[in-house]
Amino acid sequence: MGSQVLVPFRGSEDSHRHLKLMGDLGQIVPMKYNPRDENSIKAVMAKANVVINLIGREYETRNYSFEEVNHFMAEQLAVIAKEHGGIMRFIQVSCLGASPSSPSKMLKAKAAAEEAIIRELPEATIMRPAVMVGTEDRILNTWAHFAKNYSFLPLIGDGSTKIQPVYVVDVASAVVAALKDNGTSMGKVYELGGPEVFTVHQLAELMYDTIREYPHYVKVPFPIAKAIAMPREIFLRKVPFPLPIPSIFNLDLISALTQDTVVSPDALNFHDLGIEPHKVKGYPIEFLISYRKGGPQYGSTVSEKVSPEPWP
Repeated sequence: MGSQVLVPFRGSEDSHRHLKLMGDLGQIVPMKYNPRDENSIKAVMAKANVVINLIGREYETRNYSFEEVNHFMAEQLAVIAKEHGGIMRFIQVSCLGASPSSPSKMLKAKAAAEEAIIRELPEATIMRPAVMVGTEDRILNTWAHFAKNYSFLPLIGDGSTKIQPVYVVDVASAVVAALKDNGTSMGKVYELGGPEVFTVHQLAELMYDTIREYPHYVKVPFPIAKAIAMPREIFLRKVPFPLPIPSIFNLDLISALTQDTVVSPDALNFHDLGIEPHKVKGYPIEFLISYRKGGPQYGSTVSEKVSPEPWP
């Protein structure tokens, strides 16, 4: 598109260096900023005409709550973009299932952010991707890592919760498609889910099949799973040191799993953006072969090797 991409970041200078290789010299510009400093945000946004908000977190820390990260930061960006006057497009990447009535604090905060953004910028585009899969995802990688370390996988509830995982590249394509249209996506909400609906158990079976391990599960009822996750939430702001980042036993994610998270039948989706989403099985999860105990090609035949050319 002939664009320069400004990438605001906080923390280590090493956290963004891989992104600089994804464009020509000077096309990807990392810019250090402080999300609590309005002037630093304005400095990053000064020369921009498009804002894509990807800020979000599925767990709380001592310093950042769900509300601040998922709601207030997004609202602040919308307010600054409105004052800027030159922002032509604002795209908020939210979450499928965002609702004021959700049992998840994060999804409630995401819903509040959407409402605040639309109030400030009625022409903003909202993207609600389902749980994303890909090389650095936080679901299949987490499961595979746990299964390799402990030789079993906890199934929260009975694994019957329905989800609609989506390939991360398809979500990125949806954002680009919205930017390149003639404005037809402005002021609209898109729900981005993959072409297949899985239960949590079915997706875990696919993970085990890919890493070539015999599946072992321990079904953990919701009350017990919440009890296991609760101590971190109780001591989060009571101890003088950071607590470990939760993975499978994340209280908020456990709460979210008490409800199915699938695309609404009447919602705008990939097809309204001219995109055909790809099935999860195959190339999108080929990265899981790195978890095979005998190496990436352990047990493979030539005919089983996945190539992106004929995919999907």
